Amino acid sequence: MSVIPYPSRRVLLTRTAAVTGALAVPGLLSACSKTDAGQEAAGLAKLKKQGYVRVAYANEAPYGYEEDGQLKGEAPTLHREIFTALGVPELRPTFAEWDGLIPGLQAGKYDVISAGMAITPERCAKALFSDPEFISPTALMVKAGNPKKLTDLASAKESGAVVGVMSGAVEKSYAIGAGISEDALTTLQKPQDGADAVKAGRVDAFLLTGISLNWLARNNSGLEVTESFVPEIDGVKQYSPGGAVFRRGAEEVRDAFNRELKKIVSDRGRYVQLLGAYGFGEDTIPPAGLKTAGLCRA
Repeated sequence: MSVIPYPSRRVLLTRTAAVTGALAVPGLLSACSKTDAGQEAAGLAKLKKQGYVRVAYANEAPYGYEEDGQLKGEAPTLHREIFTALGVPELRPTFAEWDGLIPGLQAGKYDVISAGMAITPERCAKALFSDPEFISPTALMVKAGNPKKLTDLASAKESGAVVGVMSGAVEKSYAIGAGISEDALTTLQKPQDGADAVKAGRVDAFLLTGISLNWLARNNSGLEVTESFVPEIDGVKQYSPGGAVFRRGAEEVRDAFNRELKKIVSDRGRYVQLLGAYGFGEDTIPPAGLKTAGLCRA
């Protein structure tokens, strides 16, 4: 199976709107004890007994993808660490198209979605999310040397830079919210188009998540990525968090997962050691006050 190197669907389908840190509301994510397909979700005891957990991935690097017969990426790496600590040492992967991930989960085809899926109210109505595994700060891809010395959207506005944004992606709203006029924005269809536009000088910078841009930069010489920043709209920070997804009725497994997840995100060194190879670092660690319950009602 070939690797889909960049998150083409993610920018259209997984980004959240503005979210801020919120206190958890007990029971907000609780739902019926069975899946929509009427199949009971596997409990932790069953998973331990069988020794594996079935996970789904969408083949989108660097979130979850197959390479050389191995399941790699942020989500599988983190989930393997967590489930091993829970006494379930094996991940058994199933590939699914992005649009089919949650329907497949509801149908009982797998136990967990390991794809870096963003936490949104619409998805929370259909499944259980873990606490945030990461946030997706924004960054700018520029030519090597950063000729305009761009650091964030305010500097892009001040310099009069032409900024590339993905068609249908949330970054356009970030740019407009920062006061950049639509005349200074160029719409592109996919990440590689953004890199090509910067190389050719058609845009001064390409705006996307730092995670995606750093991955893109690996295969595009002559470009660099600025330090990530968290944009704001009307004073509200845009974190765009993602997490693991469980079937309804799997609260026990989700809660056990969250306990182990907390240990990792609370240990910056361990988090970076686990996920640094995929472009995740200290700037992608979720703030302590950012809770799934608040994201689900945003």
